[in-house]
Amino acid sequence: MSPNPTGGAPGEPQQLSLLQGFPVSAAEAPGPALAAQLPVARVLIESSLPHLDRPFDYSVPATLDTQALPGVRVKVKFNGQELPGYVLERTAASDAGHPLVPLHKVLSSVPVLTPAVAELAGRIASRYAGTVSDVLRVAVPPRMAKLEKEFAPDGRLDPELFGTEMAGLATSASLPSRAAGSVWAPYRNGQAFLAHLAAGESPRAVLTALQGYGPGGWPRMVAEAVAAVRISGRGAVVVVPDYRDLDRVESALLELLPAGDVARLTADDGQTPRYRSFLRVLSGAAGVAVGTRSAAYAPVPNLGLVVCWDDGDDLHIEQRSPYAHSREVLLLRAGQEGAACLLAAHSRSTETERLVASGWAQAVEAERTVLRRTVPRVLNTADSFEQERDPLARIARLPGAAWRTAKEGLERGPVLVQVARAGYAPSLVCETCREPARCTACSGPLAIAGPGGSSAVPQCRWCSSPAPSWRCGTCNGVRLRRGATGALRTAEELGRAFPGTPVITSSGDHVKATVAATKSLVVATVGAEPVATGGYAAALLLDGDSLLRRENLRAGEDAVRRWFNAAALVRPAPEGGLVVITADDAAGVGALLRWDPAGYASRELALRQELQLPPAVRVASVTGGRTAVGHFTDAVEHRLAVHGTVLRTAGPAPLILPAAAGGRSAQGEPGPRDSGEEVRTLLFIPYAQAAEATAVLRAVKAAAAAKRSDDPVQLRLDGVDVL
Repeated sequence: MSPNPTGGAPGEPQQLSLLQGFPVSAAEAPGPALAAQLPVARVLIESSLPHLDRPFDYSVPATLDTQALPGVRVKVKFNGQELPGYVLERTAASDAGHPLVPLHKVLSSVPVLTPAVAELAGRIASRYAGTVSDVLRVAVPPRMAKLEKEFAPDGRLDPELFGTEMAGLATSASLPSRAAGSVWAPYRNGQAFLAHLAAGESPRAVLTALQGYGPGGWPRMVAEAVAAVRISGRGAVVVVPDYRDLDRVESALLELLPAGDVARLTADDGQTPRYRSFLRVLSGAAGVAVGTRSAAYAPVPNLGLVVCWDDGDDLHIEQRSPYAHSREVLLLRAGQEGAACLLAAHSRSTETERLVASGWAQAVEAERTVLRRTVPRVLNTADSFEQERDPLARIARLPGAAWRTAKEGLERGPVLVQVARAGYAPSLVCETCREPARCTACSGPLAIAGPGGSSAVPQCRWCSSPAPSWRCGTCNGVRLRRGATGALRTAEELGRAFPGTPVITSSGDHVKATVAATKSLVVATVGAEPVATGGYAAALLLDGDSLLRRENLRAGEDAVRRWFNAAALVRPAPEGGLVVITADDAAGVGALLRWDPAGYASRELALRQELQLPPAVRVASVTGGRTAVGHFTDAVEHRLAVHGTVLRTAGPAPLILPAAAGGRSAQGEPGPRDSGEEVRTLLFIPYAQAAEATAVLRAVKAAAAAKRSDDPVQLRLDGVDVL
């Protein structure tokens, strides 16, 4: 491929086409015969370049007239290159003012991009100041030509060719909405929500679920809501954080709906199964799409309900530009298509609390009388009563009350032990001065991977370099001690404390989905707690202060969410269920003691509103070299000032990245080339000016990419890890 004559890199479309506003064409060359009707195709080129984020007009040859339909994949000529894209629409004429290049090839006659998803992609790109092409990369799975030939031999998907039980609407018998057996019955506004769904209406609710296991758990609640909307003849989209939640909610859905009506969409299953499920949804063979974050874009026809489980989990955040959150995708989609919305979790994020406080959604919660007989009893080892009984409880990792709870719980069933860190000794410090031990090669933290006593050799967690002869740079000491205890070390210690008791670990790359109801100790890191059949007899929530000490605005909110998720797996208090927490945080622990996640979220939201921090405002982070970030923010502030808008800013501040990242950002994008220092500037955007500000951010990013006068910057909106 020859270099770009305008000075760009090989493979990059010429900027000349952008300035002219149409693809390069040879006006003198005779073109092929064009389609008799609607001879112009508006094509969105698949390119991550911001200045190419718009449709381009191409002529439609008569030979491709019946294939080049809106939504199909095509290849087009752009500055001598063949680039993939999607046909957005067919029109009778073009306003380019010059002869158009004909479509080069139709890759597939299956219209994989529906008008609703195309519109949604545009809305997501506008909200996150990204490109539509980047959004479609997530929304539309890679093409599997073999499947298209199998299920669309003539270019039209036939639902009967999928070989599964045909989709069938749920019946009133499959939904006990008014019966005492419905899991929604104990919840305030629960039955009313189901009734509105079944009647074809679009209510919006924030559900605070109590149980995380058994037939009355949250998967059954989600399944009944989906069954209710299927009664009205509409479809549903359910998005969960990971494969363990996906397996549970899929099983619950299959108990109420025909097997062919449910399509599972997740990249973990592989490209072929994912694309087969995508085609089932596209053809109408399946009316319910359930999966991880990319399932939020599933082309479900006649959408009636969108569901997001545990929106506070950071797995809902797409790891590629524009870093969209599943919750926001579903909220935009519900508004666009007039669908109902259900945001459910054991706790409540500040974002969902804001929706409830504004009146946009109604809270669905259990009455206090129901709550007392459904949730476990919670004991805090840091309260005054426990301190009098055990003066060392505040500093001990496993206080006496926690040890007694584990011993008594093992007589009734499995006991869950939640820890903050994976590994054996994930953090080491100098025994003399308590300074963190650092690698001499890259300054990364030293750790011990497994048991080995004094003979275990520490190694760097970043570059894996061994440190057999480490020496402290502060006090010149040579002896190390554990600064933190991981799941493996905790399991080893508990095995010694309870000889003869099986100890099961769930952390790192060995996460278990379920455990049996036998007497055992289950040591799991936060977020990796398996579900026990019949619930845990007790749970010990250790390392709470470690979770709260994280340098993050959401450290407290995230710790409370993880505590509630673990406690919801424990049996109710009338059945002896007990949760022991070892943390010294009055607000968070108090919310767990009272089982009041809504109260904690309301308090957090009030504090954020007072300080004008997210989610009371939106935040945009601009990361890159100091010069590039300065030019970018100056351009944004200048454009906004013209309209009288002034944003509050913070920075630029140096951004410290691990040396092992190889000069790349946390998202894997190239770091700055104009300076050895990478900086970040934060822009705080009030919601009233959000639409205008994001449009300016997007325009400045596109202009900078077209001029290439500065090194590129990374623009990210509403990132939960930037504060």
